[in-house]
Amino acid sequence: MTTGNLVARVVPPLPRRWRGRYLVERNVISTKSFWPVFLSGFFEPVFYLFAIGVGIGQLAGDVEVAGIPVEYTAFIAPAMLAASAMNGAVFESTNLFFKLKYAKIYDGVLATPVGAKDVATGEITWALIRGAFYSAAFLVVMAIMGLIHSPYGILAFPATILIGFAFGAAGTAATTYMRTWQDLDLVTLITLPLFLFSATFYPIDVYPEFMQVITWISPLYHGVILIRGLTLGILEWTMLINVAYLTAMGIAGSWVTGRRIGALLLK
Repeated sequence: MTTGNLVARVVPPLPRRWRGRYLVERNVISTKSFWPVFLSGFFEPVFYLFAIGVGIGQLAGDVEVAGIPVEYTAFIAPAMLAASAMNGAVFESTNLFFKLKYAKIYDGVLATPVGAKDVATGEITWALIRGAFYSAAFLVVMAIMGLIHSPYGILAFPATILIGFAFGAAGTAATTYMRTWQDLDLVTLITLPLFLFSATFYPIDVYPEFMQVITWISPLYHGVILIRGLTLGILEWTMLINVAYLTAMGIAGSWVTGRRIGALLLK
């Protein structure tokens, strides 16, 4: 079986000009050997949902969102969904470090018609796919628990794809600047505060004013607000700002990744 036939069998048909699909295909095949690790990123936000949402939710009561009282579990569930998309995209994007520095996978790839920009888009797409996988599974959990209160909740899935794009692109871009394994600790140093302080567990208006400004800069905050509005059916025009922020982040990260991979591999 030729490589082209294998790609057609595993990956849906994509534009012929986009050769990054071969990187997606490679990642799909390589993931089969360590699928438990692949699944691990899904369970953390689910555990938080049950431990905090269901447990503390019994004590916390309702939370006001845009003046509307919402049960605490329904308040934090969209945040856990956004965090799930972030975790999947970010932690998959950091695998680029091993491929780039040690496995030297891309040295061989560039000997084919696949170029540096194809490598960048292929790896970002795979990070996005992993985030989308986690998000879809988490949405099913939310639906079973009755935490989607609006028909607009169906749009939460494309919103998580946007979050995955933003964080996947930013993650791959940041990974190209890493030099040692210790640099990977910075990933947790950044993602953990984002997870805890992005209006995840309580409304932003309970923060001190300076923290509100910092939180508004957080990309996860924009993802949380976007998904929370969709699942609760509370739509505001400011959600367009959330979409624009995440889109700009993804485009900027993709551009930096393409230039950095080209500079590292073609020097």
